[in-house]
Amino acid sequence: MPSYVDPSKCDGCKGGDKTACMYICPNDLMVLNVEEMKAYNQEPDACWECYSCVKICPQGAIFVRGYDDFVPMGGQVHPMRSSNDIMWTVKFRNGNLKRFKFPIRTTAEGAANAYVAQKGASLDDECLLLESNLPTPKI
Repeated sequence: MPSYVDPSKCDGCKGGDKTACMYICPNDLMVLNVEEMKAYNQEPDACWECYSCVKICPQGAIFVRGYDDFVPMGGQVHPMRSSNDIMWTVKFRNGNLKRFKFPIRTTAEGAANAYVAQKGASLDDECLLLESNLPTPKI
């Protein structure tokens, strides 16, 4: 089930040239209609349902209809992002609510490279990662 944007909630990220959902979508599906200043999914069939756009939207205007194994039929899932975690709210069709939190990344983008000091971590290195440059023994 692809993502969709509620046009009554979307403000186009307040007139920037690139919306948050455009920035985060791994498949480059989200686009901005500059006349209406509303974002939309340009190719719903290619949506991975990764929830990235849903989680990043500052207005809470993007939704994904969940599958039955994740969200029971007729239910809804809404994430609310804070600075430290994401609060997921699952609303079942009988009105019951379930909420749970997961922490979010705390490192800056691009800073989580554990191999930066390792030999072979750069494209300029002659060796593969963690490969020594010792000559192989001849048999």
